[in-house]
Amino acid sequence: MRATVKTRLTLAGAAIAAAAALVSCSNTTGGNAVCPGCGTVAEPSFPTPAPSVSTSPTPSPGTPAPGPSATAAPGPGETLPSNDQGYVYVETKSGKTRCELNSESVGCESQFENSPVVDGEPANGVSVTSGGTVRWVVGNLGDIPTVTLDYGTYSAAGWTIAADSSGTRFTNDATGHGMFVAVEGVQSF
Repeated sequence: MRATVKTRLTLAGAAIAAAAALVSCSNTTGGNAVCPGCGTVAEPSFPTPAPSVSTSPTPSPGTPAPGPSATAAPGPGETLPSNDQGYVYVETKSGKTRCELNSESVGCESQFENSPVVDGEPANGVSVTSGGTVRWVVGNLGDIPTVTLDYGTYSAAGWTIAADSSGTRFTNDATGHGMFVAVEGVQSF
């Protein structure tokens, strides 16, 4: 009788463990994503070097090449290089808007004044595809290594970027679609 009780307890324990394993093997979690306070809390700061584009001319023979600390911000008319994944990260001169570009889309993050509400929160991100589709989101680009733009025109990942004091215009070179981004609002075309 003692062996039978022990066997029953062992089988019961195995059944409970198997049931627990089945319950915890789900790939999905029910409910809606919630991001309370998104855009209101300072993002973590991790040291990430910003890519740089040298604007200095090629040194003449006998002139030492500038060291790593002698790089400058990109000048107007320059092509901004993509990283290994095909992305370019930029920040406006005011520091109020940050964007990521690749050949398919441009996504920008800012504290927009009149953004639509998405999932109960004011949107702080907007993206446009090369085909002209616009999407508002709530999110955070994280601590991306941005290049600060001066006022002028740049080329990056198949897009032309025209930055001035009123905002930044992103135009896809192949399709002509894009958006004008300013804290005051966004216009797509």
